[in-house]
Amino acid sequence: MIESLPTKRSERTEIIAGSPAAVGGRMPKKAKKPVSRVRKIAGVLHLWLGLASGIVVFIVAVTGCIFVFQKEISELIYRKKFFVTPPVHAKILPLNQMKSTAEQALDVPNVSVTTYSDPSRAWEFMYFKGGDPKALTFFGAVDSYKSAFINPYTGKVTGIIDYEKEFFVIVKYLHWSLLLNTPYGQPIVGYSTLIFVILLITGMILWWPKNLKKANFNKSFKISWKAKFKRLNYDLHNVPGFYAMLITLVVALTGMVWAMSWFQTVVYVVASRSVTPPKQISFASDSQAAVLKNPIDIAFDVAKRQFPDARRILLYLPDRGAPKSATISINGYRGKEDYYDTDVLYLDQFTGKLLGRENFKDKNSGEKLIRMNYDIHVGVVLGLPGKILAFMGSFIAASLPVTGFMIWLGRKKKKKSNSTSFYTPSL
Repeated sequence: MIESLPTKRSERTEIIAGSPAAVGGRMPKKAKKPVSRVRKIAGVLHLWLGLASGIVVFIVAVTGCIFVFQKEISELIYRKKFFVTPPVHAKILPLNQMKSTAEQALDVPNVSVTTYSDPSRAWEFMYFKGGDPKALTFFGAVDSYKSAFINPYTGKVTGIIDYEKEFFVIVKYLHWSLLLNTPYGQPIVGYSTLIFVILLITGMILWWPKNLKKANFNKSFKISWKAKFKRLNYDLHNVPGFYAMLITLVVALTGMVWAMSWFQTVVYVVASRSVTPPKQISFASDSQAAVLKNPIDIAFDVAKRQFPDARRILLYLPDRGAPKSATISINGYRGKEDYYDTDVLYLDQFTGKLLGRENFKDKNSGEKLIRMNYDIHVGVVLGLPGKILAFMGSFIAASLPVTGFMIWLGRKKKKKSNSTSFYTPSL
């Protein structure tokens, strides 16, 4: 005979209180579907790798974000140094004369020269000398790094910049090596960037919605701006991270090209479809030839004829202690800001004679991609839209360690709260 159901409220309460559902006064939750092994592994990697590399990724991303528009900001801040008013009948002074003026102003023995086709630009004369190669920091590894800017029509110095103390150079080397000497700092940056790439991939695995129903679509692709802080922070970690993934991936991979030689080799091999390294051509000056008085002016005239469409011409002159076989190398940049579309001339340092030329168009696909690496990294390859994309990608990349840490901190507090609470089952 089936027992009758209890009719009294107290009897019903006793039965319910003695059931498993009475523990903690909660009804049992619906069983969740088991998490796949791939998602479990992705979750563990995403958590611990993120915690290990978060600070470095944040510093590198923030400095990259700041550096994107350094040209525009610098030209605004140093306008009086960088720009001049050309006379009606503009006539350029001899380059050797301006070089001597710059060397006196900087009190240095030899400078490289950057000239501009833009008549309103001052010309830059730069001096760089390395410091202790075993120094721990960037400042110890550099002995001198400064430039004098000269009005090419009057020969007067418009200004001097000490790059060791210049804001954007500090930002650049924070980004490059955390202000450590390159052999020490760049591996840290490089492998932290590699970890960041892994975080992007594992983050995509964790983010990927199981189905694209409207509710899941909104949770995955939209930010709940009116939600509470924890939900908003969660969305700010996932949604922008998804939309910016391609940009941040490109920025990260191009950064790894500099930081790790093995990765640069991989990029070259994949792009060129060859394991044969590019052929290196060397040229040598003839120290037995009759030495001319001003080979630099002759070299500059050659450069202007060879680079009629160049917006910038950069002349590297051999140091006084360099071998007599060393040559003058001249880069002709066609772009206003980019560096990849560049041809190089090699000239005799004693006579100014043209010895050879390397053209960008003659490089193989691997060499071209490596040459374009900087311009891709900072977005210059696509002009202003590319720089905006690089800025936004870097900004979002900088936010991910912060929002990710807040998510981890919130879960840690929740687990601690749950571990300290207890349930008293009814007797």
